[in-house]
Amino acid sequence: MLARNGIIILLTLLMALIVTIIPMPIGADIFRPDWVLVVLIYWCLALPNRVNVITAWVMGFLLDVLLGSTLGVHATAMAISIYIIAENFQKIRNFSIWQQSLIVGVLAALYHLLVFWMQRLLTDVAFLPSYLYPVITSIILWPWAFLLLRKIRRNFKIK
Repeated sequence: MLARNGIIILLTLLMALIVTIIPMPIGADIFRPDWVLVVLIYWCLALPNRVNVITAWVMGFLLDVLLGSTLGVHATAMAISIYIIAENFQKIRNFSIWQQSLIVGVLAALYHLLVFWMQRLLTDVAFLPSYLYPVITSIILWPWAFLLLRKIRRNFKIK
């Protein structure tokens, strides 16, 4: 039973990775939500003893490989963002879904700024305001992702 529960969590994270690399039109691609971050935030809030900073670092590392970025950039930013959730999960759980959306937005902004700062240190990238557009779509995505993942967690009795 425990192994099946872990498989479901891994499948949702795998789906988030797949949706992250699916090609989109250029005009829509700058608004691509942070699927992996949103799914990790949900599982960290729901099951902080099973999905934590190590899981976030591994998923960020896989994201680095899939996106072809400098290894460790997304991994570090993802781990720091999930660390904040893991430390405050009991407080964040008590907020309404709309308040949680704003917290997801702040964490998505932190994530993107951390990725930018690390890439700026390692390479020569310039900051564009469009770099933060995914924050808006992640805020909009959160209620839907929360409800869907909660339904999955309840249907499969993941504990």
